[in-house]
Amino acid sequence: MSQKAGALKPAQQSEVRHHQLGQEVFKTILPEDVDWKPFPAFPPSVRLAVVVGQPSEPGPYTIRVKSPHGAKLMPHKHPEDRVYTVISGVFYIGLDDEFDASKLEAYPPGAVIILPGNTHHLHWAKSGEYVTQITAMGPLGLEYLSAKDDPRNKNS
Repeated sequence: MSQKAGALKPAQQSEVRHHQLGQEVFKTILPEDVDWKPFPAFPPSVRLAVVVGQPSEPGPYTIRVKSPHGAKLMPHKHPEDRVYTVISGVFYIGLDDEFDASKLEAYPPGAVIILPGNTHHLHWAKSGEYVTQITAMGPLGLEYLSAKDDPRNKNS
């Protein structure tokens, strides 16, 4: 039996696969090694940690976001598709163009949320601090629906 041109071949051990940035060697990242930093597009109390990759560059990345009780990320969108995993706390997210607490859904630790790119949404740490892990293909983008909600426009 002959193979047609262009047909898929089973992977062979001799094939060389290129590694993604930060994935060329085995390593682990423990919770105490996560480096939480302010992020200009977030309210001042919210922190971001880059876990794998380089979010500002094209390619896969994984970040974590830690939001303290009461913090809100007003309606915004990202150009990239995203997969959120709730690590701790309760993650409140709503798909809307304005903040309406009655339209937010609560997701417990372990929940996975698929968010297509360019979908307006908002977050609220309603019941306490939460940590989410986000995996996506960079570059990361964040655009608020209203310029007044964008922390990057404060103190300019």
